[in-house]
Amino acid sequence: MKIEFVASPGAAEILVVLAHEGRALAGAGLALDQAASGALAKAMKNSRFTGAANSSLNVAAPAGIDANAVLLVGAGAADKLDDLAVETAAAAAYQATKLSGAEVLTIDVSHLSPELAARAGFAVRLAAYRFAKYLTKQKAEKIPSVTTVRVVTSDVKGAEAAFAPLSAVADAVLFSRDLVSEPANILYPAEFARRVKELEALGAKVEILGEAEMEKLGMGSLLGVGQGSVRESQLAVIQWNGGKAGEAPIAFVGKGVCFDTGGISLKPADGMEEMKWDMGGAAAVAGLMHALAGRKAKVNVVGVLGLVENMPDGNAQRPGDVVTSMSGQTIEVLNTDAEGRLVLADALWYTQDRFKPKFMIDLATLTGAIIISLGLEYAGVFTNSDELAANIADAGPKVGEKSWRMPIPAEYDRHIDSPIADVKNMGNGRAGGSITAALFLQRFTNGVPWAHIDIASTAWVKDSKNPTVPDGAVGYGVRLLDRMVADHYEG
Repeated sequence: MKIEFVASPGAAEILVVLAHEGRALAGAGLALDQAASGALAKAMKNSRFTGAANSSLNVAAPAGIDANAVLLVGAGAADKLDDLAVETAAAAAYQATKLSGAEVLTIDVSHLSPELAARAGFAVRLAAYRFAKYLTKQKAEKIPSVTTVRVVTSDVKGAEAAFAPLSAVADAVLFSRDLVSEPANILYPAEFARRVKELEALGAKVEILGEAEMEKLGMGSLLGVGQGSVRESQLAVIQWNGGKAGEAPIAFVGKGVCFDTGGISLKPADGMEEMKWDMGGAAAVAGLMHALAGRKAKVNVVGVLGLVENMPDGNAQRPGDVVTSMSGQTIEVLNTDAEGRLVLADALWYTQDRFKPKFMIDLATLTGAIIISLGLEYAGVFTNSDELAANIADAGPKVGEKSWRMPIPAEYDRHIDSPIADVKNMGNGRAGGSITAALFLQRFTNGVPWAHIDIASTAWVKDSKNPTVPDGAVGYGVRLLDRMVADHYEG
């Protein structure tokens, strides 16, 4: 998608203007309505369009306006026109016109600040995402025709300057979505690691550890998960050093189970194809590192990705096995489908041991229980740090990525005590499953300030109602944590 910032709309194929609740035209819409002898106001009056957010009304070939059509897009309440409202309006405009046959969409927000104009371009980049690389017989009418979006602004240079870091974040979100969307026969651990290695082009430092290196480190917990797969497990370590030399980094850790059959504790066949996105946490961390490096964030950050496949094989881990983690703690594996926490146990310990970070945040599609708890709109946040909880909660509403802090009560910790090992990888039955999973992870943080974000509910969406997020991979966590870092941790 090509985004251009221009000073005037010129002759437009489709010209977009905003309207607020109560059918109140905004900005250029007022002058256009006057030029069209009230045609826009009349069209609104004779329709159900009220200016509500994420709504639109097409007015074809209005006399007096140099455009083939004018699209009125609802921007919600005029006194609540913030970043997200502009993003929603611009994305809704794209979604309403992408199959129209027009090649150029012009969005006139010349009455808004250049920063908000930049948000419009950013939103269209997110909205236009399609994972279509394996579609070989698409009908022409199903392929979006809009390839260029022109954003009309009163300050072209200011909008372009504001757009540059946003475009880097958009690149990162799309990178994350691509990773999650790929089928598992294409994106296995080594291929995931290869794609992460490409972040070196942005200035990041990337190391890839194979099974031999992880065995030397004593990562029996992570390696046990992948031992049933013919694909070698990997640990990707990404460093971005944009802060002060020698300053302790902040750290992000991602669960990267590139395909999860459940192992010997085999999942039901129905819906198993969706387990290609059980690496959504690693994809989010990779996307976050892409964003920070792309916009040259002034902070030292490390991202660690545990990349495995969980397969049922003659060499696969069995229920009842005991493995020794890098921390030295032994783990009784009661259910091989509770594998993500085994991967993260070693990845978290490695991260705190090597990098001595200020804090760690892990992201993982960890439990179905979080979906039962919070539904499909909120990720669950578990943390031993009120500061991290507050900063995550502060960032979420600014970017439209919702989360909710969950408890990790000490009295539940006994549910993961094992009679034959230091800890077991399951609690007592289904009660509090996402909580006992978080408590398991906490045992491998060594007291470092830490938060766990369970994104099983938010990594993938069906029937999306958010125009910036097409159905499929969301890239949840990239914008959330990029904003958290920008607001609270950059020097």
